Amino acid sequence: MSNPSTGTHPDTRIELAVHLTEAPGDPGHVFLLRASEGVPDPASTVPDPAAALAAVDRFGEAIFFPQPGPPPICTQQYGGPQVALVDGTFLGREVHARFSRTDGCEIARWRALAPLFGAAEGSRGEV
Repeated sequence: MSNPSTGTHPDTRIELAVHLTEAPGDPGHVFLLRASEGVPDPASTVPDPAAALAAVDRFGEAIFFPQPGPPPICTQQYGGPQVALVDGTFLGREVHARFSRTDGCEIARWRALAPLFGAAEGSRGEV
């Protein structure tokens, strides 16, 4: 489907690199998620590309590009030392996002995109 005002087609590609560390000083892991038109590319290296793509399709817009507003009130809980840096493109928009498990809000963001972070301890939402 094209954009009637510009005659262009919307960009349906997703290309995200995830740099995941499980603890400070850990060499970490790198995963890739590539997809076009809702189909994971065989070059994807996340453990479950279909689940990662489903999570990104469902939550990516809100998490990668949050709307301005008052700062959230977050519970003071610690979910672990894991950190994930996500860079790339999401439907034609640049993504540069940092995820951690340092409070309730960050844990919720982590859980929403857990399949994108692979099999790291805590990546499935355990607290």
